[in-house]
Amino acid sequence: MARKIIIDTDPGQDDAVAILLALASPEIALLGITAVAGNVPLARTAENARIVCELAGREDVKVFAGCDAPLRRPLVTAEHVHGKTGLDGPELWTPQMPLQPGHGVDFIIDTLRAEPAGTVTLCPIGPLTNIATALEKAPDIAPRVAEIVAMGGAYFEVGNITPAAEFNIYVDPEAADIVFKSGIPITVMPLDVTHKALVTRARLEAFAALGTRTGRFTAEMLDFFERFDIAKYGSEGGPLHDPTTIAWLLKPGLFTGRHVNVEVETQSDLTRGMTVADWWGVTDRAPNATFIGDIDADGFFALLTERLARLP
Repeated sequence: MARKIIIDTDPGQDDAVAILLALASPEIALLGITAVAGNVPLARTAENARIVCELAGREDVKVFAGCDAPLRRPLVTAEHVHGKTGLDGPELWTPQMPLQPGHGVDFIIDTLRAEPAGTVTLCPIGPLTNIATALEKAPDIAPRVAEIVAMGGAYFEVGNITPAAEFNIYVDPEAADIVFKSGIPITVMPLDVTHKALVTRARLEAFAALGTRTGRFTAEMLDFFERFDIAKYGSEGGPLHDPTTIAWLLKPGLFTGRHVNVEVETQSDLTRGMTVADWWGVTDRAPNATFIGDIDADGFFALLTERLARLP
């Protein structure tokens, strides 16, 4: 029985790879994609999600536009990392598949109410605005969610947009706070794990060597995406953040982590958006998230390459 998921996303090259991995995996039934403002503004993320679906030959996937700004703050974007389009690198096109009518938040709510309780997993890989808005608008959906598997946050690896905060959480810390306090089972892929999933030259060449349209597109995207991080971190490749969420659903054995308490800082100017993970259990705060700390990177890239090979 395929696992039913909704991907909530702000594509982003690494978001695009996460979508491709889900579309290439028969164990996953992708019910729909909800776009959110984040890496680039909403109009662009909604367009990019459809480009990725068309690349995979999956024009049947429902793509919805969600929230165009964080709950209580002006939008911060990341064109300096992802380029003007969010998917800089390959040659892009104007997607032919339509955006679905209606709002992404309503799609999340309606889907969770329509499907049997505990059967739909939410995979947010951008700011958590859409998920938090859905929970605020329809509190009855929280106990119906099977699990939230999110990319966001950092603890030992500190921040990538400020010294203390990871980008997805920083953009909408109030939304993240709502999600982490929702009582829904959460698994988090922080920078602590994604910075161990590096797209080395050999791994990049393996995508290009697939010889397919998807393989070339992926290699061209990641070749662009990496430049910023290689220059910033001095690493042998850029981290591939968002696909770790889908890989966790497919092969949780690739990962290790701890069930701990995670709180989100919303007040401080200095540490806003910080995910404070009680890794050593030094507080009496109840654990609310499985915080992933390590990955079998070779196994992860082998899975990714094998799955992407199945796409056109």
